[in-house]
Amino acid sequence: MTGARSEDDLEGAVPTGEGATERPGSRRVRTLALLLPVAAAAVAFLAWSQVWVSVVLDDGRPVVAAGDAAAPAVPPFAIAALALVGALALAGPVFRVVLGLLQALLGLGITVSGAAALADPLTAALAPLTEATGIDGVTGVSALVAEISVSIWPGIAIAAGAAALLIGIGIALTASRWPQRTRRYDAVRLAPTGDGDRVDRLDAWDALSDGDDPTAR
Repeated sequence: MTGARSEDDLEGAVPTGEGATERPGSRRVRTLALLLPVAAAAVAFLAWSQVWVSVVLDDGRPVVAAGDAAAPAVPPFAIAALALVGALALAGPVFRVVLGLLQALLGLGITVSGAAALADPLTAALAPLTEATGIDGVTGVSALVAEISVSIWPGIAIAAGAAALLIGIGIALTASRWPQRTRRYDAVRLAPTGDGDRVDRLDAWDALSDGDDPTAR
């Protein structure tokens, strides 16, 4: 038959794929693990770009503090979370656990930043207040404040950070459920009969990335 491989051609064929069928939902787990951190980081960035604290001085002047003044640590955490997604897409099971835990720590950092501004809005707005009044220090500025209010955006940043924390934990717990990455060859690789013990360097690297030990084969 045209295109059919002879029995001699298939002699010594060595399987290089994982050989096991994908677990139900494994692709969905991987997709969610790559998309949800991006969504959480985007929400954190959106919250950070908005006004967090509004102040009215005793002379009637309004002063506002956006996220860049109230929570300057949010962007580094969010950017690191986005960079982590790129590494996560290429990592093997072991490194996915590590990256998942790192994602959780980044989410915790965003949460703490938002909570600090929410707990002490005067300190969060200190930089723009000092610029407006020429007075430095919370004690000196507080005497000039007639009214202070906090917007919903610190709460949204806290929610985004908490979501990122839970997503990171979820990534760590489901790291072994991801579908295996496609190797350089198909499920069957033709190899000379007597050379089956030789481990191709690139295959060995792929195996290490997936958490396997090629020397144990």
